Amino acid sequence: MLNRRNEGAFIRCDHTQPKILSKVCNEYQGWGTSTRGLISKINLFSSLSSFTNSTSPIQYKQHSFSKLTTLEIKSNMHFIKNNAIVVTKTPHTAEEFIQKKIELLTDEAEPFFAVDLEDVCNKHIRWLTLMPRVTPHYAVKCNDDINVIKLLAYLGAGFDCASKGEIKKVMDLGVSSDRIIYANPCKQSSFIRYAQEVGVEVMTFDNKQELLKIKQVYPNAKLVLRIVTDDSNAVCRFSMKFGADMKTAHELIEKAQEIDMEVIGVSFHCGSGQMTSKAFVDAIQNARIIMNYGIKLGFNMHLLDIGGGFPGNIGTEDYFAEIAGAVNRALDEHFPDDGTVRIIAEPGRYYVASAYTLATNIIASREMIEPETGNAKYMYYINDGVYGSFNCVLYDHYVPVPSLFAKNASNDKYTSSIWGPTCDGLDCINTTIELPKLEIGDWMYWKNMGAYTISAAVQFNGLPFGKPLYFMSKQFWDTVKAAFLTVPRKYQADTSAIRLNSTDCSNEVEDDMLPWLPEDIAEDTTVVTIQ
Repeated sequence: MLNRRNEGAFIRCDHTQPKILSKVCNEYQGWGTSTRGLISKINLFSSLSSFTNSTSPIQYKQHSFSKLTTLEIKSNMHFIKNNAIVVTKTPHTAEEFIQKKIELLTDEAEPFFAVDLEDVCNKHIRWLTLMPRVTPHYAVKCNDDINVIKLLAYLGAGFDCASKGEIKKVMDLGVSSDRIIYANPCKQSSFIRYAQEVGVEVMTFDNKQELLKIKQVYPNAKLVLRIVTDDSNAVCRFSMKFGADMKTAHELIEKAQEIDMEVIGVSFHCGSGQMTSKAFVDAIQNARIIMNYGIKLGFNMHLLDIGGGFPGNIGTEDYFAEIAGAVNRALDEHFPDDGTVRIIAEPGRYYVASAYTLATNIIASREMIEPETGNAKYMYYINDGVYGSFNCVLYDHYVPVPSLFAKNASNDKYTSSIWGPTCDGLDCINTTIELPKLEIGDWMYWKNMGAYTISAAVQFNGLPFGKPLYFMSKQFWDTVKAAFLTVPRKYQADTSAIRLNSTDCSNEVEDDMLPWLPEDIAEDTTVVTIQ
C-alpha cells in the first residue's frame, strides 16, 4: 500500500546568506570518515559561504514534498522503478545497489543507470574546496538529467546552457536568469530572442557575424568573447570550430566598441576531458591580454569564464587537483583577488561522469571458431548500444570496459566483442576484449557513464536505452530532499504562495494551503527506503 501525502510550499532561498547550505554542510561534516572516499574534515560551510557570497542574490523557489511517495521496505526492491529515488539506510556502492536490484528480477529487464547523487554533491564540495574563487556553472549539455540539475541548483551552482531548450529546462526548475550563461558562440536568432524574453543577458560570441546578429536581435546583451585555446590534449577538441585567435579577438573588441555593444569579459574552453594543466594556464594568460585591451577601450571587463574540460572519471582525482592548483596559481598571477573580476567555469563531465553506472543484460551471444587456431571467440549482444547510452563511443571517444555479474563465469578468458541490440553493424561497443565465457541473462555494469551518454541517446529501432535509478543514504536524503521537488514554472509568479523560513526545509503545510492543485504537478517523485 502506497502512503501518499500531498504537501507543498514555496521556499525562498537567498544564497548570499546560505542558511539552507549551512544545514547541508553541518550534516556533511561527518561523512568524511565513511569508506566511500568522501572528503574528510574540511570547513564545508566556510567553503560554501565564500562561494555563495561571491554570486548575486537569486530566487530559487521550491516546494517541499508535493506528491511525495515514501515506501518503507526492509528486504526487497519490488516497487523500485526507473526514475525512483532510493534512500538506503546504510551507504551503498553502485555495484552493491545494482546487484540488489538484479537479484530480484524474474525476467530480462531493460538497462538502467544507478545514479549516485551523493557523488555529485561530493564533487561540488571538492570543487569549492580546491578552486574557491571559481563559481561552477554546470554544462547542461553533458547530462541534462533533471535531478542532477535540481541538486546542483539547490547547492548554488550556476548553469552553462547552449540552446533555448536547455535554458527553458533550467529556468522551469526555478533557477533565476542571472545564474545562466548562454555559452554557445554561434546561436540561432530565435534562441537569442528567447534569451532576451526570459532575461538571460550573458552570452558568448567569437566572430563578427555573431556580434552583428546579437546587435540586431538583443542589443542589450552582455557579451563574453570566446578565445581559441590549445586543446590538443583533450578528449574532445573544440578549437577547430570555436574561438577567436588573439588578432581576431582584438578586432572584435574594437568592432563591439564601434557598434556600441557591451563586452563584459572573456571565455575559453580547453576541450572536453582535458588532462593537462598547461592549456588552462596559457589560456588564462591570453585572457588577461584581451581583458586589458577591452579595459583600455573603455569596457567594464569583469567576467572571466575558464570553460570546462575538467576530468571526472573514477581515478582522475589527482589530475583534477593538479589542474586546480595550476589554475589557482595562474589566476592569482593574472587576476588578483581584488573583487574586480568574477570567475566562473563550465564543468560538465567533472560532476556526473563517475556518478553514473550503467547496468546491461546479455540478450544474445554467438560462438565462433577461428579456422587457423581452433580457438573459440564470442560475440555478446546487450540491451543498450551506441544509439543509446553508449553513444559516447562515437561522440566522446570512449572505450568502455565492463565489470561482470556472471552466474557461472570461469577464470578462463576468451577473445570477445560486445555489441548493441540494434540492426546496425555500427552498433559495436567494444571490438576486442578478453572475457570469461558468459551466458544469456548475465549482467554487465559499466562505470563512468554519466558524461555525454543519456543526453544524446535515441530509441533507434524502437529500443530503450538506460533510464536513471537514483540512490543515496538516508543521511544525505534528509539533508537535500527539498531539492528534488520543484515548483512548476507557471506558479512561480503566484504572490499568494506560502513562503517558509529558509532555515527550515522540513515544515509541513496542509493540502488546503497549497497555491496549486496537486494534479498540476507534472511528475511524482517516488522515494523508496531500504535497509
